[in-house]
Amino acid sequence: MKYKQRNMSMGLRPLTLLIRNLLLQRGTIRRMTSEIDKEELKKRLTPLQWHVTQEKGTERPFSGCYNKFYERGTYTCIICDQELFSSDTKYDSGCGWPAFNEVLDQGRVKLTKDTSNYMVRTEVTCSKCGSHLGHVFNDGPKPTRKRFCINSASISFHSAGEEKKTPS
Repeated sequence: MKYKQRNMSMGLRPLTLLIRNLLLQRGTIRRMTSEIDKEELKKRLTPLQWHVTQEKGTERPFSGCYNKFYERGTYTCIICDQELFSSDTKYDSGCGWPAFNEVLDQGRVKLTKDTSNYMVRTEVTCSKCGSHLGHVFNDGPKPTRKRFCINSASISFHSAGEEKKTPS
């Protein structure tokens, strides 16, 4: 029985891929956010949001709208709206950027070594779309000792209890 099921699913896979590719060619369906239309994105973002998320820039300290912002809710990626941080883990680090001591889930961010600007840091990017969010340091409060130093320009805020809108 298992042998027949495996052979049937292997026979349907090429057909499924063929139909999907035909629909993509016709424009009936669009690819997921891993292939973002850069021109469309550039029109949607402010110049600062583009610089931070797409060119790995950094906003000036103490200038971001979420630096001294403490409402209850969830912070999401400005590009793909993936949920990243909870207001429960946000704290005032005094560094000039929003700081969090934990991510909602480790799989939602990607951490990579960053040796730019004559420093060694750990860059934080969105795992879903690859947008630059900021950096993480090991000088945060207990118990995690983490300080996710995130640019306001790279995130959106959704108030607690707010119904999340689905893209149309």
